[in-house]
Amino acid sequence: MFKKILFATSATKASDHAARVAFNIARGHNARLDIFHVLGVPSRGFSQVVVDVKTKEKVNVDQEYMAWVKEEVSEYYSKYLDKGLDYSIKVTIGLPAREILRRAKNTKPDLILLGGSTGDEETSIYKKCSAGTTLQKITKSAGCPVLIVNRPAASFWGGLSNITFGADFSKASDKAFDFAFKIAETFDCELHVFHALDITAISSGKIIPQDDIEQKIRENLRMIRARYEPRLKKLKSYSMEVLEGIPYIEIVKYARDNHSDLIVMAHHSRITTSEYANLGGNVEQVIVRAGCPVISVNR
Repeated sequence: MFKKILFATSATKASDHAARVAFNIARGHNARLDIFHVLGVPSRGFSQVVVDVKTKEKVNVDQEYMAWVKEEVSEYYSKYLDKGLDYSIKVTIGLPAREILRRAKNTKPDLILLGGSTGDEETSIYKKCSAGTTLQKITKSAGCPVLIVNRPAASFWGGLSNITFGADFSKASDKAFDFAFKIAETFDCELHVFHALDITAISSGKIIPQDDIEQKIRENLRMIRARYEPRLKKLKSYSMEVLEGIPYIEIVKYARDNHSDLIVMAHHSRITTSEYANLGGNVEQVIVRAGCPVISVNR
């Protein structure tokens, strides 16, 4: 299913959970693993003075320093790098989102894999140097699915058995379903198709009669059945459900209640709660809140 994987790493503890998943997938699919590390952000323009992502110190980058960082990355993941793994390690400087997307454009991976944040807003080099997060930019612009492992994933891809797909009836969501179905079919696992009826969006500040909500739920469930059930019947086990609420909260709750190992969503949904607007759409909120890995499908 995967032949080329781009694993973008900070080579810190923030990427440890993602690293284990990346190496497991690469071995399980005999895939080429491209380990990619953006070591720091130039202090200005094309300057060779870089703010190192690990030390937060300014360093003068030359070929010798780049080789040293590459060796550090290799040493950090030495326990995974056995002779049976097809891999490469690439180190560069620049803004992470831009460099990762550039690398993906050049190498054309089947999957981009990312870990958690490298720090909070007070300490993260990346967040201070760019408008918006690396995660937002990559999931929005990537030409392939993006898998984010933000928390421990003990069983992921070693014993994948349960997938939650967040549907919203858009064309992008249909593509995300295709990907979720392919994974479920490949790994012979259960696929839960779930739609969260956004009552914050349809209410416009008014109280909605429960009868209207129930009617809308029935309509959306009929849409799911018409759109996806003919293909779902090819799987051994599946379910379909619609619940009302704030979408990202309902998706996280649903995946947790169903013990999902993976959430698959399309990346484009907008978020209406101004308190969280700086974090982007529903998929970003699901990523930071979910207890399992999340795959964002943009195309």
